[in-house]
Amino acid sequence: MVTTLDKVDVVTIGVGWLGGIIAAECAKEGLKVVGLERGRERGTADFASVHDELRYAIRYELMQDLSKETVTFRNNRNQRALPMRQMGSFLLGEHLGGAGTHWNGHTWRFLPYDFEIKTLTDQKYGANKLSPDYTIQDWGITYDELEPYMTKFEQTAGISGEDKNPFWGKRSADYPTPPMKKTPILKKFETASTKLGYSPFMLPSANLSEAYENPDGAKINACQYCGFCERFGCEYGAKSSAEITVIPTARNTGNFDIKFNANAVEIMKQGDKVTGVRYFDTVTFEEFIQPAEVVVLTSYVMNNAKLLMVSKIGEQYDPATGRGTLGKNYAYQILPGASGFFEEKMNTFMGAGALGMTVDDFNGDNFDHADLDFIHGASLSITQTGNRPILTNPIPPDTPSWGAEFKKASIENFTRTLSVGGQGASMPHKENYMALDSTYKDVYGVPLLQITYNFTDQDKALHAYLTEKAAGIMQEMGAKTVVGGSPISDYDIVPYQTTHNTGGTIMGADPATSVVNNFLQHWDAENLFVVSAGNFPHNGGYNPTGTVGALAYRCAEGIINYSKNGGALV
Repeated sequence: MVTTLDKVDVVTIGVGWLGGIIAAECAKEGLKVVGLERGRERGTADFASVHDELRYAIRYELMQDLSKETVTFRNNRNQRALPMRQMGSFLLGEHLGGAGTHWNGHTWRFLPYDFEIKTLTDQKYGANKLSPDYTIQDWGITYDELEPYMTKFEQTAGISGEDKNPFWGKRSADYPTPPMKKTPILKKFETASTKLGYSPFMLPSANLSEAYENPDGAKINACQYCGFCERFGCEYGAKSSAEITVIPTARNTGNFDIKFNANAVEIMKQGDKVTGVRYFDTVTFEEFIQPAEVVVLTSYVMNNAKLLMVSKIGEQYDPATGRGTLGKNYAYQILPGASGFFEEKMNTFMGAGALGMTVDDFNGDNFDHADLDFIHGASLSITQTGNRPILTNPIPPDTPSWGAEFKKASIENFTRTLSVGGQGASMPHKENYMALDSTYKDVYGVPLLQITYNFTDQDKALHAYLTEKAAGIMQEMGAKTVVGGSPISDYDIVPYQTTHNTGGTIMGADPATSVVNNFLQHWDAENLFVVSAGNFPHNGGYNPTGTVGALAYRCAEGIINYSKNGGALV
């Protein structure tokens, strides 16, 4: 038996950064909002004993339960896709706050080049710089148009940073809090990169350098540099996340309610509008329908795409014909870099998720690509995130991977190894996409999402070029041994790489080439909005969260205008 609940103004599917932003903004305007969260409630008090690497970093306490739902993966259409049985390349979050609870806190704005990448690349290098197999396109919005929303997200989260990067877009306001501490390790990077003619600056961080109260009155504490950020919740309330910022703001209005253990399985649709969401209680397996005037998909990239697919909203992308947009332009990330082994000991076991320095000299189109066989690039950073003993066993080349010699080398180099790593941009390719799996289903009987993805020639060329640049910085830093990252070949869904998946529900100015418009409103259903990094037509040289947060504020504005004016935002 299905229970139909009372209708509300807005329902969000997922209550993390995106669902929290939508809820807070809409609830402040008097709209009644319900958030469907398939996990449980949690907050700072739950992380009092979070310094447990085995429980959180190895056994994934905060992550999605893959025994109930996972994804299937293959490198190409000729392979059979198989389920991911344990967490591998990316770490999907679950419970209140989502992946924003266990993130590191890197908070970037994509470059102006990113938003008009097709136009600007063609203008500078010609339309044949990349083959037609690469499906790059403009976003349907410019950096300048999105900039006010970027500022709003940074002010909500209290981001700590400095405006010293000569390559990024113009800012309308400075960071709300100063940059984090510049440690001896970061100074070593700063000195070396400056000598090489680059322009280092402190990485923008959601691990706050000082206590901060945001415009909504939410208070965020100062970072203690304990080194337990990624894969962990913050016991100090010092890593900005949805459950200490936008979710309390939404709840304080009295217009927001969260339904926990609520797993959405279908978006209900009649004609050119959606009517609500069908979901299961994950504890009792009771079935409910939550009617709403506006439905907003605010869950992770993959789940947003899957829900549209199972609900048959939009045309599924077909790589054989190039038709359709849903599932198109799935992109991941490339990780060029180099490690260095030093003589001196360093304090590598303390730090914070976004404590670091960066150079952008090889990101975006900040350098000439005329004689290169790729476009875009990577931010190159050194981060001091806090090395932990189970997952950190740095050993020089030719050291055995087990036994007494391995143990000795691992202990010796635990505090003597540094890395310079790149967040490499990933260009979309016609053969990289998402679809529904025809064989495997989740615990609710819904088909699993299938990912078809492999590294391209563009990826391999970018990786090789940027790895050489990273090695040059490490050499200048004085490492006795420098080891560049191995060349990439086929993508493997293990081991962990990043949780920076993009595409599948891409935005744009034309319904023929995008799923949503630049207010993140679905072209085929005027009261359906879809927001996540899935809106990115390609992946950039940064972590996506800052840009996604801006899109959420843009989306919230669209929902409020739609709700109050009753007009379609197209």
